[in-house]
Amino acid sequence: MTTASTELDTLSQGLLALRAGHLRVADWSAQARGQQTLLDALPPRYGEVLLGLLDRLESSALFAEESCSFSQVDLFDSLQMWLDKARAQLAR
Repeated sequence: MTTASTELDTLSQGLLALRAGHLRVADWSAQARGQQTLLDALPPRYGEVLLGLLDRLESSALFAEESCSFSQVDLFDSLQMWLDKARAQLAR
């Protein structure tokens, strides 16, 4: 059985790989959507925010790097912020 912290660590490592171009957006997004233990451990708003970010990230992957209305770099930064806040929330 995985813990919420383990799932959060997995997502953090995956985001680093995604930023480096070693992981596809679709793969990381599917991984993030599957972290149910983590999402269950956080207040519901965290899940809502994450799903919104994932939807935008997936949309941005359909277009060239910065040609759509969602900047992947900005989305990566927002996802990192989500991970940081989730980590702080779990530490409470």
